[in-house]
Amino acid sequence: MSAAMDAPAGQRAALIADALAGLTAPRKTLPCKWLYDAEGCQLFEAITRLPEYYPTRTEVRILTEEAASIAEAVGPGRAVVEFGPGDGAKAALLLAGLDRPAAYVPVDIAPEWLEEAASRVALARPGLPVLPVVADFTMPFALPKRLGAAPRLGFFPGSTIGNFEPEGAVAFLCRARMTLGAGARLLLGADLVKAPAVLEAAYDDAQGVTAAFDLNLLHRLNREAGADFDIGAFRHRAVWNAALERIEMHLVAERAQTVRLAGRTIRFAEGETIHTESSHKYRPERLANLAASAGWRISRHWTDAKGLFSVWLLDA
Repeated sequence: MSAAMDAPAGQRAALIADALAGLTAPRKTLPCKWLYDAEGCQLFEAITRLPEYYPTRTEVRILTEEAASIAEAVGPGRAVVEFGPGDGAKAALLLAGLDRPAAYVPVDIAPEWLEEAASRVALARPGLPVLPVVADFTMPFALPKRLGAAPRLGFFPGSTIGNFEPEGAVAFLCRARMTLGAGARLLLGADLVKAPAVLEAAYDDAQGVTAAFDLNLLHRLNREAGADFDIGAFRHRAVWNAALERIEMHLVAERAQTVRLAGRTIRFAEGETIHTESSHKYRPERLANLAASAGWRISRHWTDAKGLFSVWLLDA
């Protein structure tokens, strides 16, 4: 599988371009996709094991307890295309329950993390074709020709859909429908609206793992883009935006300062923030409207007993 793991040309240039565009805007932002280098991926996996972070264990419980129901609804012989596979554990769990899956195609921007996910699934499912694709799944990309005519099941767990603004979420769902093709289905994880205190704790844990994950983005810019961020001059903050029903992660400048990046000088006022991630939470009717706007039809959905998280099956 190693031959498929070469990083796409221009990734560093894309990182610099995104950073310059976001950090010179009136309200500073950085795209959350750049949080996930090798170190960021490891930190995120540590986050998923924290007591405050309920989404991963709740979604895994749904996938486990509803495995037979999900398999029946999905149908046999589908090639599973996962957008952003993480460590591959959820895919291995899903594939174990499906009826005669045809192949597994993990798609991720981080080659080193993609290889780990692909290897995990290959070990768990001997004989299943595992065809990793290094790509930014927020952009158009081609599926491996080896899939042939096998019907496709997109898999987008973890409520990663919530990292998009509403228009971006619709755009992603439209692209996914076109990439997967006619007759495709999509299994989508979506976090639900709940008490702000529960949400804020999940994104600002007592051990500081989420803070390290957020601050790693500045380390990455220093390593890969030649920036000179003083990491100690920023702190992590997570807040619930009730009007937009989303958790926001910010890096807050502790003092006025200047940063050099790709020959540009970027100034920060004391207290100014870099908005690094949004995580939208959903009410069922909002999710249904989002799917319909992208041309998907809701087939089934499953939730846990406490109503914390949901898994949706969409038909193209």
